[in-house]
Amino acid sequence: GIPGMCDMSTPERILKPGKVVIVLSGRYAGKKAVVVKAFHEGTKARRYPHAIVAGLEEAPKKITRAMSDKEVSRRCKVKEFIKVVNYQHLMPTRYTFESDFAKAVKSETLADSAAKKVAAEHVNKVFVQRFKDGAAPFMFSRLRF
Repeated sequence: GIPGMCDMSTPERILKPGKVVIVLSGRYAGKKAVVVKAFHEGTKARRYPHAIVAGLEEAPKKITRAMSDKEVSRRCKVKEFIKVVNYQHLMPTRYTFESDFAKAVKSETLADSAAKKVAAEHVNKVFVQRFKDGAAPFMFSRLRF
């Protein structure tokens, strides 16, 4: 290939379910997300390689020991999003995030708004629980460039 050009076989190896990515464009640009399902060949509806991602629109805030339980619960709140994103608008990181998002978030789920809301609640609960457990600190820290 041409030096500096990316190899087209790399997305299959890199963008697997559980991989933490950064969304590069659109409303959620600069936000972290987790790949739930990857479509390397595309689908009939979307003929380009894309992935279903679940991410953090609003991450939880820092917590200190001096804070009350009420303050801690308020600062642990997470705002999530579920979206279909073209591979070109995703930047993979070296981190992974193990979860059971695939059970709740499916292609059919995104078409139905009520089902999408239920899936978003499930994603939110997982993110909040992981934050409280102290697991996956990269997912909940600010991006620094």
